[in-house]
Amino acid sequence: MSPTPHRRRSTYRALSALALLTLTAGTLTACGDNDSAPERAASSPPPSPESSTSLHMLTNDGHRLAFHVTQGDDRTIVLDSGGGEDSSQWKDLVPKLHANTGATVITYDRAGVGASDVVPGPWKVESAVSDLKSGLEQLGVTKNVTLVSHSQAGEIANYFAKDNPAMLSGAVLVDANLPQFFTDEQIPRLVAATKPQVDAAMKDPDKPANRQLISTADGFAPAHRAFHQVRWPDSVPATVIVSEKTPLDGSPEDAQRWRDAAASFVGDGPDRTLVTAEGSSHAVPKDRPDLVLKEIEAMLANEPS
Repeated sequence: MSPTPHRRRSTYRALSALALLTLTAGTLTACGDNDSAPERAASSPPPSPESSTSLHMLTNDGHRLAFHVTQGDDRTIVLDSGGGEDSSQWKDLVPKLHANTGATVITYDRAGVGASDVVPGPWKVESAVSDLKSGLEQLGVTKNVTLVSHSQAGEIANYFAKDNPAMLSGAVLVDANLPQFFTDEQIPRLVAATKPQVDAAMKDPDKPANRQLISTADGFAPAHRAFHQVRWPDSVPATVIVSEKTPLDGSPEDAQRWRDAAASFVGDGPDRTLVTAEGSSHAVPKDRPDLVLKEIEAMLANEPS
């Protein structure tokens, strides 16, 4: 086999990084090495008295999920983390959001991360949507929700909005996975680029970071062909924040596809706004928390009274 040209190798490495981000959509090492929910919960820092955050361990479909609630008025902001991240991704933003808006702020740990139970088998967006909806309903939240979703959580947001538009008053999608990106051309590129990482993860499948990657890679292609067909409801306003560097910094072609997908999403319906997080990597909540805070507050300010 002839050597791979340097330019092609560089593009492949960048695409491989994107594949990891879109498969797990976050920092894989964010998962701890403890697999039991009680141990993870015990190691989590207690809620600060200033924020009056309470932990609710709720059950859906036989597994427990950790929801963290900072109580406010009847408007609710739900912060959904990128793949491989738990609710601590938002720890610095929660008290500011609560103080600035007076709204109830909810973060939660999806199955397999943070203090929530591990669910064996492939990661299924339908299960993630069910977990979120069930958790909110058990907390008495059925309307006036502003959903804030980073990266992989964008998939959950799209399905959740499609199935439950009446629950949502708006959404802020933060460098999120969007249906328009996952074309018949792009999906095989992601699958091929990620194969070495998935093969390596298979050698140590019990490690939480590897488990997240393996579960998301299982059935990735058909799942994302289906995701490509999902359309956001016109009744739910949405702000899309796209990072300046994108998850594909180093692969101009694929970075442009990421930007084009965000622009296409915004152009496909009413009440949608595109915002660029200047100077930011894919980790927008960390790099530009000021911008995320601003856009969430703007979305709440535009809600009908």
